[in-house]
Amino acid sequence: MGSVLVEQRGIVAEYEEDMVKYASDADKPRIGECFESIPRQLSKEYKKFQYSTIRKGAKASQYIGSIQWIEDAGIINRCRNLTITELPLNGNAIDDCFKVYMADTGLFVSMLDDGTQFDILQGNLHTYKGAIFENLVADIFTKMKRRLYYFRKDSGLEVDFVTRYKGECVLVEVKSKDGNIKSSKTILSHPDKYHVNHAIKLGDLNVGTSGQFLTLPLYMTFLLRQL
Repeated sequence: MGSVLVEQRGIVAEYEEDMVKYASDADKPRIGECFESIPRQLSKEYKKFQYSTIRKGAKASQYIGSIQWIEDAGIINRCRNLTITELPLNGNAIDDCFKVYMADTGLFVSMLDDGTQFDILQGNLHTYKGAIFENLVADIFTKMKRRLYYFRKDSGLEVDFVTRYKGECVLVEVKSKDGNIKSSKTILSHPDKYHVNHAIKLGDLNVGTSGQFLTLPLYMTFLLRQL
């Protein structure tokens, strides 16, 4: 595992070198700051990308081009919030309200503290395990050519991902343990308002169904191919 970590961190270093090599002089420091902030962005309970996490007083107008540069380079995937949970998802996406995930989950983990890989295998991670699980699902969905969306309202309703599955708009909750899915239950209980009838729960779970919920172990995410 140590040799893999060395190789992964070498790739991350190459990303950083490319930022310096190909970006304009004015953009170089901001691109680097955006990239380095990603682990901190995902550590928050509310994972919307916040420019103040990059540095105090930072504004969208200063950094939005840097985010676009990193996305165009294939280093990150952007997950956009929705105005409403209904199809077509892209037609209801909010362009300037988004989360950011690393396009390669292994590289993302390599950006964390030494020993994090062993903590994951031994089950020693706590809150941050959820961020890693979410990044993994975003990684899998993107490799399946699925665009990334989530849903959050100021009232506190928040669902990790929203996707199209079997011709429907479906909620996707990612849980590192068998945690609370209150937001999904609230949305499902108001089909006339939110236009959603089913949800999928991914995590350290067995395959099963319970009412409107399908539960799957995390490694089976790739099977959600049917549009």
